[in-house]
Amino acid sequence: MQMTGFRRGPTAAPCTAAHTRVALHAAALTRAALGTAALSRAALGVAALTLAASTALAEAPATAPQPRPVTQAAATATTTDVPPALARLTAAPAAPAPEPATAASSRPPRVGPVTGFPLPRYVSIKASEANARRGPSRSHRIDWVFQRRNMPVMIVAEHGHWRRVVDRDGAGGWVHYTLLSGVRTAIVEADRVALYARPDRNAMIRAEAERGVVGELRECRPTWCEMEVGGYRGWVEARSLWGVDPGETFD
Repeated sequence: MQMTGFRRGPTAAPCTAAHTRVALHAAALTRAALGTAALSRAALGVAALTLAASTALAEAPATAPQPRPVTQAAATATTTDVPPALARLTAAPAAPAPEPATAASSRPPRVGPVTGFPLPRYVSIKASEANARRGPSRSHRIDWVFQRRNMPVMIVAEHGHWRRVVDRDGAGGWVHYTLLSGVRTAIVEADRVALYARPDRNAMIRAEAERGVVGELRECRPTWCEMEVGGYRGWVEARSLWGVDPGETFD
């Protein structure tokens, strides 16, 4: 039978959509609530950090801490607490004991085995020519000939009638003692040497001697020697001469 004037009610679909919108709205509210809770937790964290920083600043000292001074008692206690074995290892080495004087410092001056005079010593050539040989006998060959009378030389060895001599340049050899003289002479080693009236640079100059001039020594003091050259006599500084030791004195 056909029914008229009858209208169907709404289908189930519109109801489902409404429920869906309500559910979405509830979810949105839930997410908003969660966001608000997260912001609250962040705010609480910032507040906690601020409180901690304030507490740290409040507790910090007004000035930087200063190191505690070490007292003498503490230093002594630290030193004495070191074990003996370690103390021996770390202790500063003791100063070495002074060495005993050598035998050379107490040894008497060397003297010639023939004459007993000191060696070395200065003499002069007595002859106009003096042969200097390689050995202490006439059978040895001649190595050098001194051709200047009164030339100062140094005796460095003795053997029988022979004396080994050297000049200021180190040349020489064995010379028979009869060709030598004990008269002291010296040779000028400076370019020009003044002969003073007294052993004083402010004294009057009597003469001047050039390099290589040989003169006879009359007297010597520690720094001055009285020398006679070509008929002139005067005082010469000893450092300008070869034929006298530094500080040597004689008259």
